[in-house]
Amino acid sequence: MTGDNTIAVGVGGDVGTYALVRAFHEQYGITGVVLSSVATRPMQDSAIVENVVVPGLDDTETFLSSLEEVARRHAGKRPILLTNADWFVREVIVHRERLDAAGFVTPYPSLEVLEQVSSKEGFAEVCERLGIPTPRTVVADIPKLVAGGGRAAVADLELDLQFPLIGKPSNSADWHYVSFPGKAKIHHLNDRAELDEVLGHLVDAGYPSAFLVQEFIPGDETQMRSLTAYRDASGTVTLLATGRVLLEEHTPGTLGIPAAILVEPYDDAMEAATRFLDATDYVGFANFDYKLDPRTGRHVYFEVNPRIGRNNFYVTAGGANVARVLVEDQVLGRPIQPLRATSEVLYTVVPFGLLLRYVLDPELKARLKRLKSEGKVVNPLKYDRDSGLKRRLIVEAITQNYRRKYAQYYPEPTSTGY
Repeated sequence: MTGDNTIAVGVGGDVGTYALVRAFHEQYGITGVVLSSVATRPMQDSAIVENVVVPGLDDTETFLSSLEEVARRHAGKRPILLTNADWFVREVIVHRERLDAAGFVTPYPSLEVLEQVSSKEGFAEVCERLGIPTPRTVVADIPKLVAGGGRAAVADLELDLQFPLIGKPSNSADWHYVSFPGKAKIHHLNDRAELDEVLGHLVDAGYPSAFLVQEFIPGDETQMRSLTAYRDASGTVTLLATGRVLLEEHTPGTLGIPAAILVEPYDDAMEAATRFLDATDYVGFANFDYKLDPRTGRHVYFEVNPRIGRNNFYVTAGGANVARVLVEDQVLGRPIQPLRATSEVLYTVVPFGLLLRYVLDPELKARLKRLKSEGKVVNPLKYDRDSGLKRRLIVEAITQNYRRKYAQYYPEPTSTGY
């Protein structure tokens, strides 16, 4: 296969979308088209990406018609549709028939499977059935609270968990559309007053889904783990990659997204993810978030994202190009020997020196310095085959801007990560 008959089409202008297009370019020489609602810096002055700005892209008809226009402009090429945003994943799945008619490859699970796994309650139910550990959770049903009296009902919510706690949406797609003061991707809750404040805002906003309140698993960000998998149309898990998170992002809109990952194999997590994907008959990329519980030595699983994840380049850098499993399955339709990303590599979007400041373990810090000296540190935006002078300056500015972000939102490392 060559780039003559295929094109990568991304939706969303973040680092993860660029990393996906880069993987296709590395493997097949394929350039990409990326749709975003505004021009984004990760795509700026790229030689491998055409960034098409589409205002109002989260409107369904705008989204679909824009993709159809891309397919028309590239008639004769098979467009492979890629996105890292939950609300776009849902749109693709709901309107798959129309996108398929336009010629798109849509490597995503069925709507039934999406509904099951993208709900964090549904995720927990599957895990319980399979014996996969999850955190203790209280479900705050916001529509039920609204019907029960609104803010007055919030104070009556029973909570048999000890603070500090973690609060997060059950449905990420619904979360995208709600707005309230202090909204974050994940809420760290130190006491009941903080919890009631968030729930009150959600009640006032008429949020249509549940909000999950979970026990906090002790340990800093280096206890967090990431797993990326791909299960093909025949039901075979053809890609598995795991890594130790070293640092997460801390701006409100990106809180909890890994900013640095050390590729490490965790066989127990790979086995658990395989059982989960098989049990739900999942198809496509999936990204699991989990954490090592120092109290038990076991991995505790938080959620599965029905997409590859913003931090997906750690997989490609670790020796398993993510484009290959997708193309072999969805374009060429042939079996492939399962791939494992096992090469010891450090993935980071933040400056190396800044990362070291937040890694408190001396042995781990020494290990990272060794990888740096061996040239095994990768930034998805720093690509030798997309490195004109202006592009290099833009990427360096993006990278160095993390110093300002951490100074504002997470100035000093802590034992809890917040």
